[in-house]
Amino acid sequence: MNVVVLGAGTVGRTVAELLCNQGVNVCIIDEKADLLKRVEEQLDVQTVCGSAFDVAKLFQAGIQMADLCLAVTSRDEVNMISASIAREMGAARAVARVFSPIFRDNSTFDYKRHFNVDRLISLEHLTALELAKHIRSTSAIAVESFVRGGVEVHGIHVGRKAKAIGVPLKQLKLPNTVRIGLISSDSRSIIPGGDDNVERGDYVTLIGSHSELEKIASQFEDRSSERTRVVIAGGGEIGLNLARLLECTRCRVTVLESDLERCNYIAERLPRSTVLHADVKSKADLEEARVGKADVFVACTGRDEENIVCGVEAKELGCKRLLTIVRSPDYANVLERLGIDVAVSPREAMARQIVGLVAKGPIRERSPIGGNTAEVWEIEVMKDAPATKCSLRELSLPKSLVAAIERSGYVRVPNADDCLQAGDTAVLLVHKDAQKHVETLFTA
Repeated sequence: MNVVVLGAGTVGRTVAELLCNQGVNVCIIDEKADLLKRVEEQLDVQTVCGSAFDVAKLFQAGIQMADLCLAVTSRDEVNMISASIAREMGAARAVARVFSPIFRDNSTFDYKRHFNVDRLISLEHLTALELAKHIRSTSAIAVESFVRGGVEVHGIHVGRKAKAIGVPLKQLKLPNTVRIGLISSDSRSIIPGGDDNVERGDYVTLIGSHSELEKIASQFEDRSSERTRVVIAGGGEIGLNLARLLECTRCRVTVLESDLERCNYIAERLPRSTVLHADVKSKADLEEARVGKADVFVACTGRDEENIVCGVEAKELGCKRLLTIVRSPDYANVLERLGIDVAVSPREAMARQIVGLVAKGPIRERSPIGGNTAEVWEIEVMKDAPATKCSLRELSLPKSLVAAIERSGYVRVPNADDCLQAGDTAVLLVHKDAQKHVETLFTA
């Protein structure tokens, strides 16, 4: 597999190292010769010195034969334009890293479709999502999106008094545009049928459009339960993204930020959260914010040392659970001794996403769910693939589910009599025991 990485910064080097370990042929483009020299000394990669959107340099890097182009420079606009050019020059897929949230907001403009980019990745959003998954709540959290955002995957922990408990799924009267993809717990992991039901404490994966998922989430939530109180130290992009994710759940969110101008900025964007102007390094400010009464304290400032210090302080004040962002691997050995319950690395969050993007064969993207017992795949349906020879009813898909089909730019949930066609993009939920078999059905 051939991958061209645009940008030799921290993210670019991390991605290149990961891909090299996967046995992938990597070429890196960057304007700074000294950075490329260091990369060459550490990794077995090719390098090209020049601009990420210089057509001649892209051609020199072999973009016309690339299976994947990853634009991960420090500038959003450069990433968007260079990924678009790479796609036009022949790259099979192009992915751009973006920092600003406006590029991921399809409500005003679809940047992905306009620039013909397959995926926009935000390191800050991925990190926030990783933190959100560790904050156990009985509300749905958007785990992933596929086919240009037309299909979302939500994960939800079934509440103790949820309406859906013990009721066969066929009696829940779910919309035709929604699928229950996976039910998992400590004792089971199943892709359910109509006669199955959820139990208290199950983790349920829902697949469908955003609006429909929001409507049915209440059947699995425990509305009478107490809200989880979460305090987020740091109002940067990670803190802002995390607060947005948690605002839609059974959480009461408080954000602590030391910069007054930034406080005003995030307060305008978090209508259901409390934003406090506070120094997270000050014990007095933490006490005034009643951090000791919080269920979860999340330290996500821009510095590892600050995250560790304010996190330990919150623990001593009485906070029940502590999550922190740690960027440097040098702190890994001391975190548990300091009482930190969960440490999240932005690089590792990015690495997991990249692994899904370099899947071989017809699989475009793959995302693990349910504690890695299953994966959601976005598959390009190839000409003459066995899956195109019969209807879904007749297709042998053990422990698997075709959740959605994109055809001619239109996304819909299929029924049993539908047939897949060459050129379709299909979203599948596949149990780990059936992955090899399912992949053969979609391989020409």
